[in-house]
Amino acid sequence: MARTVIDIDDELLDQVAKTLGTKSKKETVNTALAEILEIHRRALALTRLREAAAEGAFDLELLGDKRNYRR
Repeated sequence: MARTVIDIDDELLDQVAKTLGTKSKKETVNTALAEILEIHRRALALTRLREAAAEGAFDLELLGDKRNYRR
């Protein structure tokens, strides 16, 4: 793990810590970075699913019929 000295907006850091439920500055920054990466990955996956759906990769009638769900 690298040690880096940066200037951080203390008010913003406090708000993010409250939102994430973190206790230390290090935990807040690391958790926020991980959250942003996860959000990006989900957005990319959603984009890929939308593209696949637009190309007809899914049988929407089959998926929309609740009788096809496992019991």
